[in-house]
Amino acid sequence: MATALRCLTILALIALLALFLTPTLHAARPQSSAADMTLWNAANRDRAAAGLPALQWDPALAAAARQHALRMARMNKLSHQLPGEPALQDRARQAGARFSVIAENVAEGPSVTGLHTQWMNSPPHRANLLDPELNCVGISVVQAGNMFFAVEDFSAAVPALTRNAQEQQVASQLAAHGLRVASSTADARKTCELDRGWAGRKPASVLRYETADLTRLPDEIEPKVASGKYRSAAVGACDAGGSADFARFRIAILLF
Repeated sequence: MATALRCLTILALIALLALFLTPTLHAARPQSSAADMTLWNAANRDRAAAGLPALQWDPALAAAARQHALRMARMNKLSHQLPGEPALQDRARQAGARFSVIAENVAEGPSVTGLHTQWMNSPPHRANLLDPELNCVGISVVQAGNMFFAVEDFSAAVPALTRNAQEQQVASQLAAHGLRVASSTADARKTCELDRGWAGRKPASVLRYETADLTRLPDEIEPKVASGKYRSAAVGACDAGGSADFARFRIAILLF
């Protein structure tokens, strides 16, 4: 799955309010989730109307959205990255989110429901809200004076799985093709860590790949596994390494 970062901004400020309003944050009171839930429910209502699955609430994304919304409200400025602030993917990752795609809508305006209407009337923002690849969201709305600053952080979430769990998911797919999957994974794990070659007994074929989605085999590997040329397999998972911005899994399959 390709990694992606998408940021989109709407300015919903009425001209007279922009001239005369000086934001005063409601920092003394605890955060209310009513406005956040209004936008979440509105998003899922429109996704349902489009025949799409609901966006699941991600507390880590919500925490990242909250910090960004507070910064925007304090500075009275819309941006996807304010001075001294990490980029979107870094904010989300630091909050604990795992993802292969991340996207963001930000807006300000005098009403919460009006923000969703504006997003839906803007093709790029609507595309984020109705993107079938995105499955999670965290939303935060912060009030400053009579204005609302809102952030929606979307992602294609990548679950946190142990190496055993990763290997079991792949092994079940290999077993569905009639392959006998070895219970020992030590050689396959060592092979996974290598750029070339293998560890242990020589296999007939070595397949390595990285993916954010372990629910299916990659298209380029599926035909080889399904060819009927192999009788058994071993699966090993290892650290994908590389950029930490986007989560993914690294897998090696030894075919015998």
